[in-house]
Amino acid sequence: MLIAGEASGDTLAAELVVALRAQMPDARFIGAGGPKMKMAGVHLEFDLTQHSAIGISDVLKNLFAYRRLFNRLLELAIRQKPDAVIGVDYGGFNLRFGHAIKRQVRKQFGQGRPDPSNPWLPKIIQFVSPQVWASRPGRANRLAADYDLLLSIFPFEKDWYAQRVPQLRVEFVGHPMMGRFTKAESQRPKAEGSAAAPRILLLPGSRTAELQRHLPVMLEALQLIRNKMPPVKAGMVLPEATSVQLAKSFGGDVEIQTGRLSDALAQADVAVSKTGTITMECAFFGVPTVTLYKTSWLTYQIGRRLVTVKSLTMPNLLADEAIYPEFVQDAATPENIAGAALNLLQNEPRRAQIKKRLAEVIATLGGPGAPERAARAILSLFP
Repeated sequence: MLIAGEASGDTLAAELVVALRAQMPDARFIGAGGPKMKMAGVHLEFDLTQHSAIGISDVLKNLFAYRRLFNRLLELAIRQKPDAVIGVDYGGFNLRFGHAIKRQVRKQFGQGRPDPSNPWLPKIIQFVSPQVWASRPGRANRLAADYDLLLSIFPFEKDWYAQRVPQLRVEFVGHPMMGRFTKAESQRPKAEGSAAAPRILLLPGSRTAELQRHLPVMLEALQLIRNKMPPVKAGMVLPEATSVQLAKSFGGDVEIQTGRLSDALAQADVAVSKTGTITMECAFFGVPTVTLYKTSWLTYQIGRRLVTVKSLTMPNLLADEAIYPEFVQDAATPENIAGAALNLLQNEPRRAQIKKRLAEVIATLGGPGAPERAARAILSLFP
């Protein structure tokens, strides 16, 4: 059973299913996720990616809907009794689900003895660590109590857990991005004429709330940049075609494409991106990037009291320095973003230095084959 609640997790879960099926051709997969998991052969109870939320405010608005979905999946697990329950990213939902599964397993034991009628003892696995190292580190204790295996995609996480909950098995399998793109793609020459017309790539996110909060600021910043550098061309990449009409409603002279992110990154001189997984792909392609994040007032007020890391931008955290300029909430103004982007566009030595540091960061993420390594670690749990 696999559970993925976001587009990036849907991709990763589908890759994991392919890797597991290569070693277990007769395996059956159930759960909740998105279209890529369905194409990989997972029997979906429902499309969970259509219900993804951003921050506390969105969760509270849809609390009862999430509870219904959660209970449907729990009933499915109890009914089908899968040998493994695998949460893929989506930590807030999946940590609670893993705990609920563990609670169901413990109910089978009375007075220290298992129910003699075929006890259900699934392995509980999380693929991609929740960011407990960024906020609420106490959640590591719940992971250690409930989970048989944590599959990490960042190299520092294994040591972090070993220092706090050494009883939890953590395996660094590498970043899945390393198998999706090739070095040749990242070094693809830019299209003819790009030197005369610098290209900015806008990456606002995929969900409606992200587009609504990020796109107006990005488009205003783009206009300020064009006031200083009229030749600038701009493109935008959205993961799903369903977001295109909403993006167009904000106006702006921007070429919009869905998918083919590698093509767009290979041609970009500078990117303006929301924080999150996408910044790692910017780093892989060596694109100097200005990052931003805006959320609801309530989510921000809660988050600023819980988050302990210095940056929300993963390449900055991995490098332990501000490689990418980052602007969060009230600081994410068109003026700040435009100023930082212009500084990158007009400062070739700085862009070269950023590319050098990004290459050093990417070199720490392991080689291609993360889903295959993850599959082997999962199967090692079974004698």
